[in-house]
Amino acid sequence: MNIFVSNISFKVREENLKELFSQYGEVSSVRIIKDKQTKRSKGYGFVEMPNDAEANSAINALNGTSHNERALVVTEAKGPKHDSSSPAN
Repeated sequence: MNIFVSNISFKVREENLKELFSQYGEVSSVRIIKDKQTKRSKGYGFVEMPNDAEANSAINALNGTSHNERALVVTEAKGPKHDSSSPAN
């Protein structure tokens, strides 16, 4: 499951997020989105967890918790990913 994480402190690095989410299960990837010119964090990113039950556990446990003095917003990522209910063209 792809997890969207926002309100991330600008001090936080990808390794920090991986460590945080690893408490709930396997983390396959972490990506903090950065500004192309300044290379500074934009304050949000994505965490990929292959096990949906573990991912849901992480979302429920971490959403709204304080991390580096910021209240994290943690939700399932919504986006252009195609789901099985959509007709394939």
